[in-house]
Amino acid sequence: MKTIKLFYDGLIIIPLKLNNMKNIIEQKITTALAPSHLEVINETHMHNVPADADSHFKVIVVANEFEGKGLVQRHRLINQILAEQLAGQIHALALHTLTPEEWQQKSEKSFTSPPCEGGSK
Repeated sequence: MKTIKLFYDGLIIIPLKLNNMKNIIEQKITTALAPSHLEVINETHMHNVPADADSHFKVIVVANEFEGKGLVQRHRLINQILAEQLAGQIHALALHTLTPEEWQQKSEKSFTSPPCEGGSK
């Protein structure tokens, strides 16, 4: 993963991750689906893995592309978009795929994730 160092007043160095997995997921889904709403939440900290693993994500996607598609078709579409990442760094991906109408009926509220059941965290 590339990092860039930013200097503030020549004294403080702040590392900034470029192309982290959250950004990659956002970019790929946005390019493929042009969603009206997209949330990519890194939930790695909730699991028994190193904090910088970038391996557990919850994705909420609201897109017209989901009209007329069942849940399995929607998830397959996202899995296809993220195939490279799912074959590598991503260990867990919770998907919430909705049409704009379904999102509106849900009062545009995010989904909460249950606590991790694995490991010792």
